[in-house]
Amino acid sequence: MKSHHILIVEDEAITRTKLAGYFESEGYRVTAVGSAKEMRLVLSQEDVSMLLLDINLPDESGLLLAREVRAKSNMGIVLVTGKTDDIDRIVGLEIGADDYVTKPFNTRELLARVTNLLRRIHDHSETPIQHKSIYHFDDLVLDASRRHLLGRDQQEVKLTRAEFELLLVFMAHPNQMLNRDRLLSQVTHRSWDPNDRTIDVLIMRLRRKLERDYKHPTLFTTVHGEGYLFSGINEN
Repeated sequence: MKSHHILIVEDEAITRTKLAGYFESEGYRVTAVGSAKEMRLVLSQEDVSMLLLDINLPDESGLLLAREVRAKSNMGIVLVTGKTDDIDRIVGLEIGADDYVTKPFNTRELLARVTNLLRRIHDHSETPIQHKSIYHFDDLVLDASRRHLLGRDQQEVKLTRAEFELLLVFMAHPNQMLNRDRLLSQVTHRSWDPNDRTIDVLIMRLRRKLERDYKHPTLFTTVHGEGYLFSGINEN
């Protein structure tokens, strides 16, 4: 795991140097830059496993950069910011970030989150999935072993890692009410506060991508005050 390449994009020199030194001391390969331009240059030349991206960069929005990276890559993305506003975190999750930390943060906790996220990525890419591989539902076909979803128009539906993990949980438990805590435990290894909206955001994204009419969902239904239920019919 320690051979992974981490790209840190942080405009504050002291924070950038501190983070780079810390992850290097833990055995990771690290590249640290201070701008969007430098980030793109590294990504065009290097194989990167994990992106630690400050939202507040001097030249471009970190949120827009995260969206740009996610559209092209399945690497881990952790957003870093000094803001505590929930809106940034929700937007970050909506565009496909895997995690979100606010300054000041504990470097040991950040290391644990990065390590867990890298392990999840590694497990999904290297370890055979130990359950049914092909799922058919509502004229959609999910190949779990390849993490490939075929849409009704026979075109691939792109899913982020968290969206895929959540969908797979529902595939394994059709027509069962699953509460948010249980769902969170399947898509993340970090602790969230009681008001966390991660699952709600992911459900919204899955509805937009998979429902015939996302404003009137029939696949992912809300059980008010409890959680969500997947109503799709899985065929053998």
